[in-house]
Amino acid sequence: MEPEKQRDQITIEDENGHMKNYSVEALFDMEDHSYALLSSAEETILMRVEDEEDEQYLVGITDPKERNSILEAYEIAVEANPAED
Repeated sequence: MEPEKQRDQITIEDENGHMKNYSVEALFDMEDHSYALLSSAEETILMRVEDEEDEQYLVGITDPKERNSILEAYEIAVEANPAED
């Protein structure tokens, strides 16, 4: 049995001010934007990476159509180019 690969960790403050820890599952670019796919024991979320004055921050995607189209395109890309073990 292979040991589980260590993933980068990130802490995000939610809309209620609670801090939550996530693993970074993927970072990818699509349609002139960068995105982060993050997971925790409770959920998986997709966030847009924004750049401002030499800093990056994450923005939640609230439009379900936008989120679903990005996730569908990401799944197609992963299926077409699976990661090597």
